[in-house]
Amino acid sequence: MTKKSIFIAALFALVLGACHTPYHMSDISRTRLLIDNRYDATPDADVMAFIAPYKQKVDSTMSPVVGHAASYLEPKRPEGKLSNLMPDILLWGSKKFNETPDFAVYNMGGIRASFAEGVVTYGDVINVAPFENKICFLTMTGEKVIELFSQMAARGGECVSHGVRMVITPEGKLVSATVNGKAVDPKVKYRIATLDYVAQGNDGMGAFKDKTDVVSPQENENNVRFIIMDYFREKEEAGIAVDAPIEGRVTVQNP
Repeated sequence: MTKKSIFIAALFALVLGACHTPYHMSDISRTRLLIDNRYDATPDADVMAFIAPYKQKVDSTMSPVVGHAASYLEPKRPEGKLSNLMPDILLWGSKKFNETPDFAVYNMGGIRASFAEGVVTYGDVINVAPFENKICFLTMTGEKVIELFSQMAARGGECVSHGVRMVITPEGKLVSATVNGKAVDPKVKYRIATLDYVAQGNDGMGAFKDKTDVVSPQENENNVRFIIMDYFREKEEAGIAVDAPIEGRVTVQNP
């Protein structure tokens, strides 16, 4: 192709582009599509036959009962029943590792469902804790704990274990914090149980990056979901349905 031909082709393309009228979005609308059992009325026979062996395997894995919930357990800010239960389970699970943490932290972002009142199955626990997070132990100075609680306050609260009391403002400022009935001492070292993901400073809790004496078991059985299941099983053997009281762990100061 000659230079003249190339020039004519480029000019032609430029003219076509100039004649093109760009599109602009003028409106957006949405509607709610309800997915319920109406779609099960006439299932496709071929599809059902295809998924049958997989469904049987999944159901057999997910359906075993691990315990019972005494009430509806959901995560909420600044405090909710499941928001309280999850860090308490971390404290409970610490004994296996010969750890005695001062408190525990679980991130709200790591809780992806709620427990309905009644039967709790293997599958229910996976829905609540679907990630591969492992339990983790670390040490922080009181100065860094105050920084951590301030970061939690900025998020409207996070999941903290029994014994922690935080008062925050509606604007997300930390007013006060105590651990096991005592004000956080900047010079004291605190042992904390959390998730390995959180211990890396993720989910808005960057203070965890300044940690020491880390114990982070990575075996599969140390996945938090299995610790949760073991907790429910222990309560079930004792005839106890799991519950978690709302007790003012994180409270918002009146304006």
